[in-house]
Amino acid sequence: MAKIRTGRVGEQIKKELSQLIQSELKDPRIGFVTVTGVDVTNDLSQAKVYLSVLGDNEQKNNTLKALEKANGFLRSELGKRVRLRHTPELIFKFDESIAYGSHIEKLLGEIGKNEDN
Repeated sequence: MAKIRTGRVGEQIKKELSQLIQSELKDPRIGFVTVTGVDVTNDLSQAKVYLSVLGDNEQKNNTLKALEKANGFLRSELGKRVRLRHTPELIFKFDESIAYGSHIEKLLGEIGKNEDN
């Protein structure tokens, strides 16, 4: 039963954070950010927010710094929008799965070209 609740809370946090980052944050360091997933601990004390950022490593780092700086604002707004007794602590991490998937796809494409020759 707890797994179902943490999943629902994670999805709700993901939805609300996506809206907050897109509409409320005015920091110019924040580039094109997509919230790809949220993992919430069983006691709802922490939420790992996985992000995908379009751009090079410098843009990714600038975006991460800006989000860390806006962490308090995001957490307080999240507390207003999601009805929980305690708002989870937000931990931002990069989601490398999209880059990994495109890398694998590129390798498979190269293998296909080599077999055709």
